[in-house]
Order: sequence, then structure tokens, then C-alpha cells
Amino acid sequence: MKEEFPASVAIQVLPQVGTDEEVVRIVDEVIAYIKSTGVNYYVGPFETTMEGDYEQLMEIVKQCQYIAVKAGCPQVASYVKISYKPQGGVLTIAQKVTKYHR
Repeated sequence: MKEEFPASVAIQVLPQVGTDEEVVRIVDEVIAYIKSTGVNYYVGPFETTMEGDYEQLMEIVKQCQYIAVKAGCPQVASYVKISYKPQGGVLTIAQKVTKYHR
């Protein structure tokens, strides 16, 4: 049976710090937080996509900013993409990328 989700959210967190190493360190902390939430997620080269309950995903997006600041980032910018269908059935991560990873 196909699992249906009411929302899919992609977030790109852009720490405003001085070095690439710091960017990677802070983004790694944000991804670790996303992983800890238990939502289904996929890390890509520019953004992380999550799927699940809309309210939960919006809370995660909010917390990602706080995680970046707590990790030592004085300023953070984020780009967020949202696909929301209250009755469920947005395209899943698997539907979008599986055919490219065989």
C-alpha cells in the first residue's frame, strides 16, 4: 500500500559564516536535528526534503533557524519550498527520485 503524506517541504539553510567548513558544520547540525525528528527526509546537494504532517514540518522549518544560530551562526537565511494537499497524496520523495537511483 502506498503511503500518502499531506505535505512535502524542502529547506535550504544558508548559514552566514566565514568559511565553507563552518557552513558544512552548521548544516550538518541542522540535518542531524531533522533526522532526530523521525520524519522521512532526503538530503540533496542543495536542500533537504521532508515529508509528513504539515504542522510538524512547519515546526521543523522554524526550529532549523534556531539550531543554526545555536550552532554559532550569527545570521541564517533559508529557502523553503512547500507542497501541501490536506487530504494527502503529494508526490513522495521516492516517487520523485527513485528512478534516478537504480
